[in-house]
Amino acid sequence: MDIQNLSIAAKMKGINLLGTGDFTHPDYFKELKESLKPFREGATGLYEYDGTLFMLTSEVSCIYSKNGVKRIHLCISAPSLETAEQINDLLAKKGNLSADGRPVFGASAPEITELVMGVSRECLVYPAHAWTPWFSVFGSESGFDSMEECFEDQLNHISALETGLSSDPKMNWRISALDRYALLSNSDAHSPQKIGREANVFELPESEISYQSIIKAIRAKDRSRFKSTVEFFPEEGKYHWDGHRACNVSMPPREAIRQKNLCPVCRRPLTLGVLHRVEQLADRQEGFRPPDAIPYINLVPLQEIIADALKQGEFTKAVQAEYDKLIARFGSEFDILTSASRDDLYSITSERIAEGILRVREGKVHVQPGYDGVYGKVSIFSEANDEDSRRREAAMASGQRGLSDFL
Repeated sequence: MDIQNLSIAAKMKGINLLGTGDFTHPDYFKELKESLKPFREGATGLYEYDGTLFMLTSEVSCIYSKNGVKRIHLCISAPSLETAEQINDLLAKKGNLSADGRPVFGASAPEITELVMGVSRECLVYPAHAWTPWFSVFGSESGFDSMEECFEDQLNHISALETGLSSDPKMNWRISALDRYALLSNSDAHSPQKIGREANVFELPESEISYQSIIKAIRAKDRSRFKSTVEFFPEEGKYHWDGHRACNVSMPPREAIRQKNLCPVCRRPLTLGVLHRVEQLADRQEGFRPPDAIPYINLVPLQEIIADALKQGEFTKAVQAEYDKLIARFGSEFDILTSASRDDLYSITSERIAEGILRVREGKVHVQPGYDGVYGKVSIFSEANDEDSRRREAAMASGQRGLSDFL
């Protein structure tokens, strides 16, 4: 990774605070120490590079035996470079930190949690992409049925979990045991173009912006400061439905159960997706919302919207040129996706792209769910959605106003 490229990408997306990712890797940690400057005077726990704030974060992989082989990924946040360095020194005794940005250890999730929290109680440790089949706390292939089973005597240190791309808060709200945890939505710092596809929204007075204030808001699920999360449509995640990639087979949980969780083509076990695991562990009906739930919105990355509108690949020159034009006009991707007015959108870009942005805001998208490592496919301009557009145009012609007129 390159801290400069991460800073540039964050500004284009409209992100003020970014996790560093991979502070455990020796080469990247050296770059962080050389490049980052403390944010303001005093121990705020945040750092700055060219106007972008950074929090020290990393991810580690625990692979160990406990009633079968368990594979659990953990996210770690640290309050200072000094603390991160101490964590790295201890982790280096358990595995090769140079081998990968996400180092692999034979230690258990409770062991790593105890190690990190033993360095500083200001650290935050929580399960990464909690529902992914192969590497998560609730994974169908390698996880547990409860947080208690996974973290044992270290559970009191766990105050959050990462929902991952294939689930969103409303899916997690169906499990009452998760009410005590803050639901975090993070993006991928390894790929600058993917930054911000999921995000956490905090609102703090300028004078109180610090690592400690953010961690406190997370642990307390403080709705006055932890305002919302930005989510993928979970169907777009690559493990939402059940399936078997080798046979190009995917299906919802109900159908997988009818098939006895076997691939109808090769008769081998299906990879059971996130929706299936949620159904297995849920003790609430779909649609339940806890009274203290932190709100969220679903968005589709701007480049995907443009690509669908132009019927071109996401990374073609035409899509990138239109993306750059919109960023230059509006300042950031989040501004475009959430707050740019209808009139401004129609005046700057094509009618089809503007229409696509408005449809995403209203949730008028079709997603073919992902499965077994295959990302879902978002279609904004499907036949059904085009019919919605025709109705909207007819309403506009008659003077009737819709939701997008007030955005």
